[in-house]
Amino acid sequence: MTTLPKPRQPELKTSLPGPKTAAIMARDAQHLSTSYMRPYPFVPDHGEGVWLTDVDGNTMLDFFAGIAVSTTGHAHPHVVKAVQEQVTRFTHVCLTDYPQEITTSLAERMVKHVEKPGEKWRVFFGNSGAEAVEAAVKLARNHTGRSHIISTIGSFHGRTYGAITLTGSKTKYKRGFGPLLPNVSHVPYPNPFRPPLGATAGTCGQAVIDHIEGLFQTIIPADEVAAIIIEPMQGEGGYIVPPADFLPKLRALCDRHGIMLIFDEVQAGMGRSGKMYSFQHFDGQNGMNCQPDIITVAKGIASGMPISAMLAKESVMTWPVGSHGSTYGGNPVAAAAAHATLDLLEGVVRHPGCGESLMENAAQVGEFIMAELKAMQVEFPFIGDVRGAGMFIGIEFVMPDGRPDGKLRDAASMAMFERGLLNLDCGEAVIRISPPLILTREEAATGLEIMRDALRTLK
Repeated sequence: MTTLPKPRQPELKTSLPGPKTAAIMARDAQHLSTSYMRPYPFVPDHGEGVWLTDVDGNTMLDFFAGIAVSTTGHAHPHVVKAVQEQVTRFTHVCLTDYPQEITTSLAERMVKHVEKPGEKWRVFFGNSGAEAVEAAVKLARNHTGRSHIISTIGSFHGRTYGAITLTGSKTKYKRGFGPLLPNVSHVPYPNPFRPPLGATAGTCGQAVIDHIEGLFQTIIPADEVAAIIIEPMQGEGGYIVPPADFLPKLRALCDRHGIMLIFDEVQAGMGRSGKMYSFQHFDGQNGMNCQPDIITVAKGIASGMPISAMLAKESVMTWPVGSHGSTYGGNPVAAAAAHATLDLLEGVVRHPGCGESLMENAAQVGEFIMAELKAMQVEFPFIGDVRGAGMFIGIEFVMPDGRPDGKLRDAASMAMFERGLLNLDCGEAVIRISPPLILTREEAATGLEIMRDALRTLK
């Protein structure tokens, strides 16, 4: 067990935007893809822990971690050391062709978090979440000999062709890019705050199950469905946590019809929810199982280095040699960063002030943030809902009549940014809180005070 030295805490400093930021953003607008979004005038120069400093010297508290990617914060010494050591050995030998100990041992570590007695898993490594999703769909179709895939409304699975077909959160991801992947359908996601299908918060999970069974009787033959892919906690759609009974019931539905169950853990996985994978909050509920057949992970797996993984039960990973591969997937430098990240998530290496492990810290500090935000609901009635688990937290803004208020959300987000807090929106009217998992209670309190001050200007 190793405990690292306590990091220095920079001083919060904001005067935005500065002249260097403005100049670089002007160049950026001239030369980079028109598809890139630029929600805030911010150009990072360097980071330390949960703090990012821009090219003009403004230091911001990071509450979004590059969309839930920077698990261990910025320039974490343990991750930096692992990357530096691997670079001196070799940076690339294609994993599709040659085995490498660093990726073999990484796979061994990852499957330990999902394997149950008598059940073996295997791993395919890629570079991004979208690649992991593409691999999962290919595997499910190949294994079952079926073609249809069911996804959910509000989902985000990536922006490659197969992935955007599955994605159901925004039409802008699909407009003008058709034809897309055939034989894909979408069903409602059980959102307890906004229950679909005329259900209630307590019955919306069962309502979605009944809806799917209804589709099997009227529109989609169940024996032609290869897989249902779902985020156990929905990210882009609004940081939504489903009812506790939903995933076990979905597992049972898939078992009844011989359908593969794919959990997209790209955003909520890798310790963010306080458990290694977010579905583990529901597995075993009332004795019910919700273990999937395939899991996709990326984002937080390597603290910012590009690597993803598709985990599948050995009984499912039956595609033949050479049927799928990746030139860069499982890159050894990224794998080294993933090992270092797991060291901190599992508590092999301790980050100061973060308890036994970063998973434990995510659970405890996340609980503190949730409690403080729920208290803010009393002061700010336009906060309609606070939901999440660990450091996967959503704040939904509403109009007086309860409808989503995206304009107010945008104003709140900008007010927070101007006061030194980096955040990001999702859903129709939600601010997501997904900071590095090294965030301490004291740093969280600083961020919450910034939020409270910003919200008072809106009140």
